Amino acid sequence: MPRAIQVRQVGDASQLCFEEVKVLPPAPGEVQLRHTAIGVNFIDVYHRTGLYPMPLPFIPGQEGAGVVTALGEGVSGLREGQRVAYAGLTGSYSELRNARAERLVALPDDVSDVTAASIMLKGMTAEALLRRVRPLRAGDPILFHAAAGGVGLLATQWAKHLGALVIGAVGSRHKVPLAEPNCHHVICLSDGPWVEQVKRLAGGRGVEVVYDSVGKDTLLHSLDALAPRGMLVSFGQSSGKPPPLDVVALGGLRSLFLTRPSLFAYIATRAELEESAAALFEVIRLGVVKVSPPTLVPLAEAADAHRALEGRQTSGSVVLIP
Repeated sequence: MPRAIQVRQVGDASQLCFEEVKVLPPAPGEVQLRHTAIGVNFIDVYHRTGLYPMPLPFIPGQEGAGVVTALGEGVSGLREGQRVAYAGLTGSYSELRNARAERLVALPDDVSDVTAASIMLKGMTAEALLRRVRPLRAGDPILFHAAAGGVGLLATQWAKHLGALVIGAVGSRHKVPLAEPNCHHVICLSDGPWVEQVKRLAGGRGVEVVYDSVGKDTLLHSLDALAPRGMLVSFGQSSGKPPPLDVVALGGLRSLFLTRPSLFAYIATRAELEESAAALFEVIRLGVVKVSPPTLVPLAEAADAHRALEGRQTSGSVVLIP
């Protein structure tokens, strides 16, 4: 039988266990694919720890690339042997899986499987944040947290291309050189209070948008860094769940906006998925966004990848290899 990582509850902690599971033939509307590369993302950690509850046991992972090995009844537009990738389908930590054909994207020849597995979720997240959640305008000053992370490295390059004044934030000094090539300015949060520094770099008023995937440690400070009528985009919580927020704090003379977008709401339809993936592949093809080689980890060592991610020991993307 094919092997897969499963999450099982052990005491009060969720653990990753490598074991064999049976994969049935694809159902109508599904294809069966053999993974060649699997993306690792913070949402996988949230699922494993129960922050975003999942029924146990389950196979984690939201992103992968591979080759179609079988077609279910009624599937059109795909063929056996075709290279495909996806984001947003739970169960990618596996050698073989079935997946809904309508959620798969055919890979162009100039995008490798490893690259696809490292960018589909993060890259389409960047596309949605910059082009649709709050479309950036030339000259907009923005603050992007975790600028040396998987989403951050892609999004800051893209935002710079769109003409934004990009201020990147990193959590420690050793990550500054990683973020610097993609940003106009980089601040290090461990250096101390940073809100006034951000405002000064943004011309005194504050930034038009803060993209905050850190959560608990930064959210309220991120609000303070906004210019009047600015928007706080909260799209993650690597430091923990954001604190409760008094909605009245958004009002007053600054009249702020707060949104909590999910990528999956922005690629809910087939048309949205195809548009987002096409935009991502195009900026990579043009060299606007350069993808750094990800850290490769054997699938059987997925637990180590999670520990590194939780300990903020990674930069860029992590990809599991079956």
